[in-house]
Amino acid sequence: MVGATALPAAAAGQHQGRLHHGVVYISGVRNDGLSRVDHSNSTLNKQWVAVTNGSRRVVNLDHWTLSDAEGHTYTFRHVRLAGRATVRVHTGVGHDSRTDLYQDRRLRVWNHNSDTATLRDDRGRVMDAVSWGVRDHRRDGAGRHEGAGRHHGDHRR
Repeated sequence: MVGATALPAAAAGQHQGRLHHGVVYISGVRNDGLSRVDHSNSTLNKQWVAVTNGSRRVVNLDHWTLSDAEGHTYTFRHVRLAGRATVRVHTGVGHDSRTDLYQDRRLRVWNHNSDTATLRDDRGRVMDAVSWGVRDHRRDGAGRHEGAGRHHGDHRR
């Protein structure tokens, strides 16, 4: 079972202007700090998407997916997200824990300038999507997206 993690307020992605969101949603994105030539594992793991369960009940994320605009897709395997919990999905290689999951990739996934992170359930329905881009985002100085651009998808279940 995946437990809760404390995210810095700037990375928590408070979704400014959104009145409703789904039970499970993208609560933060960090895609900065990656040069085009540095593909070290520690650098890749600085790139992550935070997924939060806003309900009080455990949600089974088995076979849910997280993908970017180019179709790079991570599939959740054997993950149960506790109520009011958040898990970060990192790009690089690592050992999964209650608070951090790893895509085990050797190259970057999330584009710094413009991209979309899409969360789909096990039936392929869009649960949340966050887009950011040159004209479409608000960031703190560390490249963490607050309310990371525009949200799409059916946030009501």
